[in-house]
Amino acid sequence: MASGVAIQQHARHFSGSQSADEFTLNPLLNLLTNTLVLHQTIPYLPISSLLNLAATSPSFHDLLLRRTPGVFRHLDLTRVKTAQFEIDGGIDHGGEVWRNVQVDENLTEDDFYSGPLRGIIQSIRRRDILHHVQTLVLDGLSVTAEFCNDILVDPTLRVRILSIRDVKNLNERKLMQSLRYVCRSTRPDDTPRLKGLYVFGARDAPDLTASSPTGQNGTARASSNISIGWNHKSQHALKESFRAEGDDWYHRRGRIIGRHITDGWAETLLDCREMIRFDAVLCTGPRHQNSPAFGKVPVMSGGTAPGVDSPWGVATFALGGCASCGSSPEGFTEYGDSPAEQLPLLAPVPLHSSTIKAATCPNPNSGSGTGKETHKFIPRCLECIRERYCFSCDQWWCESCYQVPSRQELSAQHVHIVDQTDGLLDHELAALEPPNVKVRKGYCLNCHPQSTERRPGIRNPFPP
Repeated sequence: MASGVAIQQHARHFSGSQSADEFTLNPLLNLLTNTLVLHQTIPYLPISSLLNLAATSPSFHDLLLRRTPGVFRHLDLTRVKTAQFEIDGGIDHGGEVWRNVQVDENLTEDDFYSGPLRGIIQSIRRRDILHHVQTLVLDGLSVTAEFCNDILVDPTLRVRILSIRDVKNLNERKLMQSLRYVCRSTRPDDTPRLKGLYVFGARDAPDLTASSPTGQNGTARASSNISIGWNHKSQHALKESFRAEGDDWYHRRGRIIGRHITDGWAETLLDCREMIRFDAVLCTGPRHQNSPAFGKVPVMSGGTAPGVDSPWGVATFALGGCASCGSSPEGFTEYGDSPAEQLPLLAPVPLHSSTIKAATCPNPNSGSGTGKETHKFIPRCLECIRERYCFSCDQWWCESCYQVPSRQELSAQHVHIVDQTDGLLDHELAALEPPNVKVRKGYCLNCHPQSTERRPGIRNPFPP
């Protein structure tokens, strides 16, 4: 990472000069001529720094733009200032040139919202760079479904991994239509070229890059250096804490996807499962038709919300084994044993590779243990753990070990309990719960009386 900062400083220093001292540049040029060093460094640099560096001398231009394939394999546009979508004032500015887009009566909605991004893409295409891009990161930008469709169907592009997490102005239903179309049974050979799509999770935390101080006196420069140093220390501590927690899905337990899942995504994942992988997987609960336990375990309708009955569902929770049997009716999704199409893409987006293998491989040094036995989880949707999962202690009970009582049974039991509750404390009320009830309103009976004290601020996800 230090070499990446040095490259940015060299690029800023020489980008505006007519000539460069080759003797001064030779150490850096010799360093980057080592392919291993070059490919380990360039993913950390924004495209502007790479282009500025290539403009410093013919030697760098030849190295970066001609002799070394893969320099622009990983393209992250989230740090490009002109890619940000910002609107000041009204929208109707007839005839005004705005971010490479002519804003007039003929402007379409897609042209307007994807204008900044399309302008950058056209500039990169003119430089003969775009066809080298295999990983494209657009998190947090203004990305339309039409723009994504162009990436999917353009025969000149080789984008294999696309990240559009937390983007703005995305019509998800149109995106689903495009994905299902490119994965149709009559699709041309070797299509779709896209193999992985990050869309459900939250965007990765941005890296803090050191920059040269801009103060006019020594005090300002010293203050800037101190701030940069503390920022790097904070970033390092944050990354270390994430590494200790382990990967999402495999090592974290509880809710993994916090955003609302639009209707139709489950069917889209099902239609694309052999061609495109996502940062989410289908729920494997026995109430869904894709589950190995479908039809083998009785599923009581009393545990689901009224009117919620879908043959497919997107998993938003990662669970460990059942609190009683240690497993589940459908078994675990396990890295190395489960079919490849059942494995989710893992965050962050891989820097040094654009393969699905790299994007789905959990960190062997993550989590509480080591070895393959730690790389497994049970994917479930909210409805499949309703009144089975405790949001305080993260325990849950599977369908084989526990059948959720019906609403009629709970109502009858509640009437019986109310007659005995006069003058009793909370923990005494919990002791009166029927023995066949394990979870009430999102908390197990051991955690329910103390839930507000142990986990302040937690909102009950299951309304009464």
